[in-house]
Parts: sequence; C-alpha cells; structure tokens
Amino acid sequence: MKKKALITTLGCKVNQFESAAFKTAFEEAGLQVVSTKENADVVVINTCTVTEKASAQSRQSVRQALRRNPGARIIITGCYAEIGAKELESEKELQGRDYTLIGNSNKDNLVSAALGTSRNPNLMLSAVTGEAKEICRLPVRRFGERSRAYLRVQDGCESFCTYCIVPYTRGPSRSLPIDEVIKQAKVFSQEGHREIVITGIHLGYYGADLSPREDIVSLVDKLCKETPDTCYRISSLEPLEITDKLLSLMKEKQNIQPHLHIPLQSGNDEILAKMNRRYTTDQFKAVIERCHNQVPDLAVGIDILAGFPGETDAHFTSALNFLAEIEFTYLHVFPYSIRPGTVAATFTDQLPKKTKEKRVAELRELSDSRRDQFYKQQLGKIKTVLVEGKRDKDGHLKGFTDNYIAVRFDGPDVLLNNFATVKLESFHKNYVLGARVNKNES
Repeated sequence: MKKKALITTLGCKVNQFESAAFKTAFEEAGLQVVSTKENADVVVINTCTVTEKASAQSRQSVRQALRRNPGARIIITGCYAEIGAKELESEKELQGRDYTLIGNSNKDNLVSAALGTSRNPNLMLSAVTGEAKEICRLPVRRFGERSRAYLRVQDGCESFCTYCIVPYTRGPSRSLPIDEVIKQAKVFSQEGHREIVITGIHLGYYGADLSPREDIVSLVDKLCKETPDTCYRISSLEPLEITDKLLSLMKEKQNIQPHLHIPLQSGNDEILAKMNRRYTTDQFKAVIERCHNQVPDLAVGIDILAGFPGETDAHFTSALNFLAEIEFTYLHVFPYSIRPGTVAATFTDQLPKKTKEKRVAELRELSDSRRDQFYKQQLGKIKTVLVEGKRDKDGHLKGFTDNYIAVRFDGPDVLLNNFATVKLESFHKNYVLGARVNKNES
C-alpha cells in the first residue's frame, strides 16, 4: 500500500506554488497525496505569519494535523516556521512528537527530509534565510486540477516596510533564471493550464540579481513569445515598478490579461512615510492614470492597511478622500497587525481593535461599491472567460474574464477548464450573468 502525504497550505500565492512542488515531489517518490479527510504518514504544514491571525491559523493547523494524524511525521515550514519555533515548542500536541521545522530557503530539501533520504537532516534547520543566495528550485508538474496555475519566479524582499515581517522570513531577493521560468511555464501549458499567474514575494525585483540582468518586462515578453497560447496575469507590482514599457507590452500582447494589483497601503502621505513606503499619493495617482490611459478595460486591485499606528481620524478621512479621486476596481483590506521584530511593533501609538475594525468595514464597503460599479460598466461587452473546473450550486459554468470579472453562464461540460466567449448581460451580487456567444467553442 502506498504511503500517504497530506499538505496544508496557508497564505500567499508563493506558498501555494511551493506546496504544488511538494505534491509533485511526493508523487514522484511514490506517495499518494491525500485530502484532510484521510490519515497520512507524512503531514506538511506550509505556514504564514503575515498577520497575527495568520500565525494563529498556522498554529491551529499544526494542532489539527497532530490530532488527526497521530502516527504521522510532521513537517512545519513557511514563514511562521521561521519565527515561531519557540511558540511551537510550547504546543502540548508537539511534545514527544516527530516533527521538523524547515525554513523557506530550504524548501527544496523538504520532501527528502520528510522521507528520511536527506544526507544531512539538520541542513534545513541550520541555514539562515537572511543569507540565502539562490532561489529554491521547486519544479511543479501540475497545479492541481485548476485551470489557472501560479508560477513563482522570485523570492525574498529587501524593502523593509516598517509593518512587514516578510523580509525577515523570506530573506533577500532571488530570481529564477529566465530559461527555468520558461521551462516551468511550458510544463504548465502542456498540462492544460490555460492561464499562468506570475508571482513572487517582491515581483518587481525580478532579474536584478541575474547575469545577464533581466526585469519583469523582459520576462513577461519572453513568456508570451514562448507560449503564445497561454495567458499571463501579473500578480502584484509596487507602484513605481509599473513602467510605460510594461504598460505598452500589456497593450501589445494579447495573452497578457488587463489586470494589475498595486499595493497602496495608505492614502495619506504622512502614514506612507511612517510605513517606509517609497512613493507619495501624487505619484500613485499618476501611475493609476497612466495605467488606465494605456490599457483599455483595465482592472486595478489595491492593497490597503487600516489602522496603522498613529493613523488619526484626519489621516483616515484624507485616505478615503484620496481613494475617491482614483479609478480602481476593488480593494484588498487588512487591519494593521503587530508583528514582533518589525519597526512598527515598537511604535507607542497603536490603535484600538475597534477603531481598526470600523475602518476596515468602511474600506470594504467602498471596495464593494467600486467593484459593482466596474461590473455594471462592462455590461454589454463580449469577453473571454476562463472557465473553472466546477459548476456553481445552480449548475452554471463560472469563471473570470481577462479583466477579472466574476461571470456565470450556461454551457456544456466541454468548456470546463477552457476559454469561452461570453456576452456580459446582467449584474448580480458578486458576479455578472452572461450568455455564451460562440457555440462552436470546445
């Protein structure tokens, strides 16, 4: 009987890519990768610590894995494993259990460590993430049963925003050489993934450490040329990393989706400076305007952090006023969370939880309003939709347009995990109902 492995993943797209690589490696070693409902011989928890809530969820996942798999070998990796070792040691369920902590810079050794085939089982414990020189090689055969795959091309961050723990858990920026990126993209394409999301911890740093030097524009350009039948979505770029060259490429290439996610974090210049964000609201506004001027029907998502230390009512009001001035599609809103070890954790002007919750609610209400407005503006247009692998509860096919509109429509099963041409007809809460245009698609 095959041994079984269970992988639990929390957090970002990079973690999800890395867990897909673990799945590939376990399967190639002859193990069966199972769901949480089955007992396993090896359990991997790929943790997150970007917020206090994420750390708590990571600890909870470890406890659940231990209770459900009493005889399993436990591997704890990811960002929480980097900084939460002492907290994990105090977990009652871990007392006397066989478990290993593996840092982010040693994830390429995870499967061999889990199977006991690593020459040096302590290697993953002794490496210092902050001194990592190269990105882990983590090839993936298939990204689950999804129509969309994530492709991690970069790891690490050197920005040291005052609120962020990630530079301490991921180390300096390292890039995957461009030929290896293209090789992985071709594997995804051959496996039937119709869209690839290009992702990294700080994606705009891509290629700065390579020789010859590359950048995100040269990478995306080469990917589009090498796999012309695959669509690409760029996951997140800092405001000043969105250049005219990139926007021109997005307009030129039919297989780059018109969608950008741009972290703002605060709409107030004083708070931006306190966060160590290296741009002003005027600069951000100019970037947003250039994006919409150059890329038709562009969807723009924005990250916002609510309740940063010292954010007064006046700061928050000015941030809301700024958001009202710019054209965006949706917000990803997070309450500020104290991360021990960061500069902001030492600030004395921390805000009450209720204040943060109130501001988060206001921002999310604004986000819903803008998303609905964008969806309604697109009605009547004909769009390409990447259909997901499962229907909704009402039997409709569902998916997203190139500019990230959630769409549902009727059609045959042959369209699952494929592209379909759909006319956007009516707005419903959280999605648009459409009608299939080209009945000959398969």
